[in-house]
Amino acid sequence: MRLKPILEIMPMELRQIIQSLPNETKESLEEIRIRLGGPLEIIAGNRSWFVTEQGSLLSQSVGGRVINAEECRKLLNQISQHSLYAMEEELRQGYITVEGGHRIGLAGKVITEGGRVHHLREVTAFNIRIARQISGVATPILPYLYEEGRYHSVLIISPPQCGKTTLLRDLSRLVSNGTSTIPSQKVGIVDERSEIAGCIGGVSQHDVGVRTDVLDACPKAEGMMMMIRSMSPQVLLVDEIGRQEDADAVHEAVCAGVTIFSSAHGQLLSEVARRPHLHALIKQQLFGRYILLSRRLGAGTIEAILDRRGEKISFSFNRSKIC
Repeated sequence: MRLKPILEIMPMELRQIIQSLPNETKESLEEIRIRLGGPLEIIAGNRSWFVTEQGSLLSQSVGGRVINAEECRKLLNQISQHSLYAMEEELRQGYITVEGGHRIGLAGKVITEGGRVHHLREVTAFNIRIARQISGVATPILPYLYEEGRYHSVLIISPPQCGKTTLLRDLSRLVSNGTSTIPSQKVGIVDERSEIAGCIGGVSQHDVGVRTDVLDACPKAEGMMMMIRSMSPQVLLVDEIGRQEDADAVHEAVCAGVTIFSSAHGQLLSEVARRPHLHALIKQQLFGRYILLSRRLGAGTIEAILDRRGEKISFSFNRSKIC
């Protein structure tokens, strides 16, 4: 059922191929990559595969089902519901979120105005990223984030596709709902790329908790200040801190007494600390905890939990994949 919204927007020929994949492969499916003139590719079980017309998996591209222009056109029409004009902002951003919180990245010819991206046309490549709601993945971590009646601000550090958004999503659910030992708190999500809550029409497609409010498709820096002024969250979640204005907003929020859960691309804290927009936040020890993720044992492998000084905290749960 998780793949149903994806299958419904795919051209019939490609839909049948995906449906014919082995059940084990469909369960572990992470991405479906569709490129004009190229072979159909999937990412599943931490591996890349090319797919034949019959749904067989190949390690090499030779023999893979080649995508044609008509299939790309049909897929784009289905994604945009035959109205590219209505999806102009999403096309400018380069991705569209569909029912179920699945995100479809787009590539093609970019049209610019005044040196800025105006919109995307002649779309020739699609990256369908399968959203996963995995309840409970943050449960083992939660006690290490809560101390003396409040949560530490947290920065999740990992390379792409290591489960940081999945972890953030479950942290929102747990903090918002509360546990048998930790009371619930008001949570706000500023979901600039519609990835954490996966909203469609302003309605979250994922369970992010009963006391959670979401600002969807809102720039992080502006959204954090809006959320603090309007909804008074105790914990504020934002995805990757990517710009100086994002870091400035995080600084202001933490100094105002709001706990921040966020993420950054990287492998090591020392590597992330060299980035100009994160250096000051880390030097001032505004984050009380750092969680390092990898794919060493699969997506969501917890490599370390660090305190505000960057020193490792001993944890008792099995250091295995959480996603």
